[in-house]
Amino acid sequence: MSAPPAITVSGHHALSGQALFAPVSLRFGAGQWTCILGPSGIGKTTLLRTVAGLDCAGTFVGRVTPSDGRPIDGRASFMAQSDLLLPWLSILENAVLGARLRGQAPDLDRARRLLARIGLGAHLSARPSALSGGMRQRAALARTLLEDRPVVFLDEPFSALDAATRADMQTLAAEHLAQKTVVLVTHDPAEAIRLGHQVILLTQEGARIWPVPEARTPRDAYAPDSVAAQAGLMALLQGRA
Repeated sequence: MSAPPAITVSGHHALSGQALFAPVSLRFGAGQWTCILGPSGIGKTTLLRTVAGLDCAGTFVGRVTPSDGRPIDGRASFMAQSDLLLPWLSILENAVLGARLRGQAPDLDRARRLLARIGLGAHLSARPSALSGGMRQRAALARTLLEDRPVVFLDEPFSALDAATRADMQTLAAEHLAQKTVVLVTHDPAEAIRLGHQVILLTQEGARIWPVPEARTPRDAYAPDSVAAQAGLMALLQGRA
């Protein structure tokens, strides 16, 4: 597997002739987590899909440039807001779907271990319809982690989880995606501060980099510098700063 690149994005996106977000110039660090926040409808998912090379409404005018000059296509995984599990497959079969689609033999033992660790070990043969929304989201996360790609795009991957499970899955994802280039869209300032090496606030005026504590990720969410960073970011999102 190739080393993860940094990714530079410059440009703007328009939808129906109207700017979705102002021109931005961003760099997603190699082997680091970049967390993107902003108000609903500002274009966070559109930006994520654009960098990932996926289709989205509107038109992007600009450039997406990996630092090693190689295409992102073929070496990235993407987790959407919806779980996108195939209803006729079991949870285990959904988790290893990527390998099967590529005509490869899936590592079923590794998949079973990961699914057990995220709390789905007793549901390997279950169909998605038998599981709660949070369980399906964890299955989708397992599928993304099993891809083991150097670049990973995550669109609100923990949104359906309760607070305790969300913290556990954040820690698991940080462990499995260490040293990979990860771009995470989230609405949760605490999540961004806990996981992000870089936090970006997307607005109609452009993008603003929000400072993060120096502690290693995943950070202690209750440490004073983490709480201060979260509070300041929340104030900014609410228009109080």
